[in-house]
Amino acid sequence: MRVARRIEALPPYLFAELDRKLEAKRAAGVDVISLGVGDPDLPTPPHIVRAMKEALDDPTTHRYPTYHGTVEFRSAVAEWYRRRFGVELDPEAEVVSLIGSKEGLAHLPVAFIDPGDEALVADPGYPVYGTSVTLAGGTPVPLPMPAEDGFLPDLDRAPVSERTRYVVLNFPGNPTGAVADLDLFARAVEFARAHDLLLVHDAAYTEITYDGYVAPSVLQAPGAKDVAIEFHSLSKHHNMTGWRIGFAVGNADAVRALGRVKTNIDSGVFTAIQRAAVAALTGPQDHIEELRAVYRRRRDLVVGTFERLGWSLKPPLGAIYVWLPVPEGHTSASFADLLLDEAGVFVAPGSGYGANGEGYVRLSLTVPDDRLEEAMARVTRALGG
Repeated sequence: MRVARRIEALPPYLFAELDRKLEAKRAAGVDVISLGVGDPDLPTPPHIVRAMKEALDDPTTHRYPTYHGTVEFRSAVAEWYRRRFGVELDPEAEVVSLIGSKEGLAHLPVAFIDPGDEALVADPGYPVYGTSVTLAGGTPVPLPMPAEDGFLPDLDRAPVSERTRYVVLNFPGNPTGAVADLDLFARAVEFARAHDLLLVHDAAYTEITYDGYVAPSVLQAPGAKDVAIEFHSLSKHHNMTGWRIGFAVGNADAVRALGRVKTNIDSGVFTAIQRAAVAALTGPQDHIEELRAVYRRRRDLVVGTFERLGWSLKPPLGAIYVWLPVPEGHTSASFADLLLDEAGVFVAPGSGYGANGEGYVRLSLTVPDDRLEEAMARVTRALGG
């Protein structure tokens, strides 16, 4: 039996590899505190859970769902965008449901990449941006996000070719926590228009921001719907990672193309989950400010710990991570190994997020406060603080 060459060309998925390493340590009896994966530790808000329970009792939800999302869900998304960003969306043509934003991002190249085509992907960035292009037979081309530029792209120096089909951005950024303003998005829209590209924005972390910063949508930029599609998820700001629901919005042709791929691959999102998502989008939002306060407190603990150990850090304004430069003499992998072996603290090596991620590790803030405090105490002892 021979697997396809596209599979052989894929690197191991970063988080699957991290899971294996973590489980090996735990099997050896080590009490590992994992700061590796950004999976919220706080529960889904009760009103969303109640909506799900009620939907489960309705037998009409037990059948195949609609392919593109229920009218109620797509309308709730459009209303949330109007309320949150001031962006008007047509629920029929400019919104499609996703089985989590990762699924949509992974299927996007099937709609836009032919063998030999290229896509510009943020580097450092979420690994799925590049591996999905490879799976579609294309070539992911790194779009550098230099530290000296605040982990923002220099679009004037972007490596565009005649084979480039789209460009992927992500703000607030994973893994860096970098944030963008509307001016950057306006320049990205003009860049995409000038090069006849689709502009893809992963907006999964727009609601997790700090210190007065409010994240914009790329669709707020003038003319954005002519060239842009934006991916969103309920995972992070409603603590729904396991529920697997998200959505893509924006350019009607791009939404239609992605929807066409999905109708041939999956059968949509479980209707009961869509009803819960409607409750999330239209119901009380108080928990989001409380969530920001929790992550802000955790961010400050991590940043403060490493500053006392000699690091000079700028606290991130968005997302749920601290992007930490490694000490001189270390690679991202060797420093991650040191923290695991000496402190029992598990972090993600930056090399897994692209070539420009080398020299950093990513610490997730999604562990209970007491465990994060213990992790920082262990790190302090291990590093001689």
